[in-house]
Amino acid sequence: MRISVSSDMDEPVARALVDRLRERGHEVVTHGALRPGDDPQWASCSAAAARDVADGTSDQAVVCCWTGTGASIAANKVPGVRAALCADAYTADGARRWNDANVLALSLRLTSEPLLGEILDAWFAAAPSEDAEDRRNVARVGRLERDRAAPA
Repeated sequence: MRISVSSDMDEPVARALVDRLRERGHEVVTHGALRPGDDPQWASCSAAAARDVADGTSDQAVVCCWTGTGASIAANKVPGVRAALCADAYTADGARRWNDANVLALSLRLTSEPLLGEILDAWFAAAPSEDAEDRRNVARVGRLERDRAAPA
């Protein structure tokens, strides 16, 4: 799987994230502070990683900033992206399962390396739900995007 990763700071947990993804056999594309010469601002690098998912260049993305909030907000502005800020494995599982999230947002401040492993395990083990109600909700999110983009 090809995964885009962005971080606005070159923090140990961001480097560990890239290493762990590669250890799992994923191809990693970096943005922001993880790529020399790239724009490290959270809004810019998070949007770049999210655009990789939206345009099919990457299968998924992980976006990081100090709290994870800004990165998730920026990623969610990209049409077709469903970014979820996950601080634990249970949330990561639910985000993939019930929300069909395609971008994982992480806090550089709160995510320890052991917790990072738990979150990634849950994220990659979960598959999007086939439950009709869950699929209707994900489709509803897509309609919200289209409604927002439609001229008044």
